[in-house]
Amino acid sequence: MKDPAPYSGLTPDLVLDAVESVGLACDGRQLALNSFENRVYQVGLDGGTQVVAKFYRPQRWSDAAILEEHAFTQELFAREIPAVPPLAIGGRTLHSHEGFRFAVFPKQGGRAPEFDRPETLEWMGRFLGRIHAVGAVAPFVARPALDIESFGEEPRDFLLESGFVPAELEDAWSSVVDQALDGVRYAYERAGDVATLRLHGDCHQGNVLWTDDGPHFVDFDDSRMGPAVQDFWMLLSGDERAMGEQLGQLLSGYEQFREFDERELNLVEALRTLRLIHYSAWIARRWHDPAFPAAFPWFDAPRYWQDRILELREQIALMNEAPLRPA
Repeated sequence: MKDPAPYSGLTPDLVLDAVESVGLACDGRQLALNSFENRVYQVGLDGGTQVVAKFYRPQRWSDAAILEEHAFTQELFAREIPAVPPLAIGGRTLHSHEGFRFAVFPKQGGRAPEFDRPETLEWMGRFLGRIHAVGAVAPFVARPALDIESFGEEPRDFLLESGFVPAELEDAWSSVVDQALDGVRYAYERAGDVATLRLHGDCHQGNVLWTDDGPHFVDFDDSRMGPAVQDFWMLLSGDERAMGEQLGQLLSGYEQFREFDERELNLVEALRTLRLIHYSAWIARRWHDPAFPAAFPWFDAPRYWQDRILELREQIALMNEAPLRPA
């Protein structure tokens, strides 16, 4: 049985003890960074330097899956692609202390990317093209794929069994989710047999740090197998024209390193739909973690589910439209 409050024992002293257990001398400085799925801390070391300690949510990933994530980022870094892999300390990247698994990363500075600038998007496209060229070399074995079953059908079933959907809205929500999943299946049929590869998986502005040398991705925790377009669509915003222009700028950089299969554009709204369903289930699964009711107090109110019904109806309409095209 999963611990309903898995981080209750992760005290500030334990964080410092864990980092020191791998031979790093802490100076007492500690700052909790914004993270819900895992717990992440900036920790000061003797001499004034800092590292980032990431404590993995218990029972979420197997050791093998975490190590595949580490190996992927190390592979990227070895090819001078600016990902941030964990430090290898004593020949290991995954450590354990008092029942908590953790990794230590170098601190990576940076600022939010300015995606309203065409040159920034083209640079991001080049970066993604290089990541995907490596990601296509070999598959993950221990990490799952992004697919309709794991991101749509299973989360739907979990939510219906969980009791979170208000009884008076359950029929409406269930019906619209089923219609949305039919739309997702049809979008996949239109796309055809597209290739899958190792992805970042959660490619949005919050996971990109920008420096004068360009972008750095700092969180591959959701890395999995999936279509290349999964790492594109969360970078797009605005109306159809604006997104088409942004997509064109991304692809102008991407295709300098890897060809993009435009059939995958049939999946943009389908992948957005799957993420919406999966997101609700993610919050529900974590509700016993005290951080979640504090961060998402509106989740168990009827208004939340009414809004999700409307949102999915909009997605059903969008999935029936012609796919986005680069401008």
